[in-house]
Amino acid sequence: MKRTIATIAGVVALALAGAAPAAPKGFSDWAAVVVAGDFVGARGGPTETFDNARRDIAKTLVDRMGFSPANIRTYSVRPQLYQDTKPGRSTLFGVQNGLKDLAGKAKGGCLFYFTSHGAKYGAFLNAEREQDQQIIFPVVMAEIVDSACPNRPTIVVVSTCFSGVNVPHLQKGDRLVMTAARKDRSSFGCGESSVYPYFDQCFLEEAQKARDFAVLATAVSGCVSRMERETGMSPPSEPQIWIGDGIKPLLPLYAFRKGG
Repeated sequence: MKRTIATIAGVVALALAGAAPAAPKGFSDWAAVVVAGDFVGARGGPTETFDNARRDIAKTLVDRMGFSPANIRTYSVRPQLYQDTKPGRSTLFGVQNGLKDLAGKAKGGCLFYFTSHGAKYGAFLNAEREQDQQIIFPVVMAEIVDSACPNRPTIVVVSTCFSGVNVPHLQKGDRLVMTAARKDRSSFGCGESSVYPYFDQCFLEEAQKARDFAVLATAVSGCVSRMERETGMSPPSEPQIWIGDGIKPLLPLYAFRKGG
């Protein structure tokens, strides 16, 4: 209660001084990057699951959440196969520079979404050529976001096995972080015939019903738990959520478009 009163008093003081802070205008001035980091399924064969998620998450950001198409870039390990969406190639420096470039133009905030396989030490950024394959360690994942999006509201989503390992490195007061699993658990849905990983499917489904990212994060976690129970997957992945004190009061102001 004391914190609420202090916040109200601060806003009133700024208003009386003629400098009241402007309310957020939605996500139209946010930079967004969506990365598919692999093309290999759980049994070693090719899969479309990560690229399906990349394509449809980018579309959802525009249609449901109000991001501008001009401020979104997507990346694929095999971009030559997807002429309809024209993603860039998923390389570490390509992704990092792409986010930096977008964030230099769209300065309202940042969203970084990464879907791939993962291990207890980081996320896979695989490639068709073995010599080009990389591991994105948690400190590197954090540096991608830190270097491009300092001092602005930021949403980071890491959809890989063991992705909770990234949370301590990504924690900042102006961030919301969602991961598909805790640091010592696998996530599911990356088979050769899968349409989406479980977490990405839940993100897409729950985005149509949630009103903002805070609500969405909780709903996705519940959806994943239900899918795992229904399909007999165990142990449960236990998606992780981190919401910083700075971004928490802002999230309801960044409401999604109605009619989802």
